[in-house]
Amino acid sequence: MDLQSLILPLLIVLLAVPLFLQARKQKRAVAEQQKLQNSIEPGDKVMTTSGVFGKVVATSDDSIDLELAPGMTTTWVRAAVREKVVTDSAPAAEPAESTESTKTEEATAEAVVPESKAEIAEPIEKQKTN
Repeated sequence: MDLQSLILPLLIVLLAVPLFLQARKQKRAVAEQQKLQNSIEPGDKVMTTSGVFGKVVATSDDSIDLELAPGMTTTWVRAAVREKVVTDSAPAAEPAESTESTKTEEATAEAVVPESKAEIAEPIEKQKTN
């Protein structure tokens, strides 16, 4: 078989495989985003696509009401929700020794400041008189 007759099918395969994989990845991302938007319930803390954080106070089929501050509620389209914000009720406890040793290392690193070798030039008026 001639090598030139294999080039066209090989090029088609090389172009088709990445397109197929990209389509699968995009389909999976859309399904995941749809699942997130359908799972939003009152009480959830969310972040919108514009970076606004709020607490969901009410939902409908295509919109949600977010409480941005106490007494300040705004209405958003469900598609504007980017992600749910997970807040830890109890932060993980770190050993006290490692925290204190890190603080002392940071303090030591900040305390060591190399001396500047910059020189200050004489004022221009003084240079003119000399």
